[in-house]
Amino acid sequence: MFEGIKKRFKKPTESKPESSAAPKKPKKSEKDIATEKGEPYISILGIEVDPENIHQGAFELDWNDKFIANLMRAGYQGKTDADIVDQWFQNVCRHVVMETYDQYAAMDHDPYVHVRDLGDGRKEVS
Repeated sequence: MFEGIKKRFKKPTESKPESSAAPKKPKKSEKDIATEKGEPYISILGIEVDPENIHQGAFELDWNDKFIANLMRAGYQGKTDADIVDQWFQNVCRHVVMETYDQYAAMDHDPYVHVRDLGDGRKEVS
């Protein structure tokens, strides 16, 4: 989706104090909990913006199989799970843009269209 950035995100490593006590069970992640409950899971793990071109960026998403199954039932298709999620994410972004545009249109003007009254019933639109 975003071609400008090729970097990968890495989760920060936590330094754990060494202990002679019995090892604790690792805390379950939100994804693990949702998966165990049979619920869909989607999360943004990171966002990167290209400092050379702030209009380019990337999101790193994480999901579970239930989320993919729900997308497929909703009609999303792709060769890989990442293709399916990318289609969904693009659709979400498209809806955000359209909602923003609709809000501007509801204000009875478009901030990108300038109208100047030339008189005699004529207008200049740029």
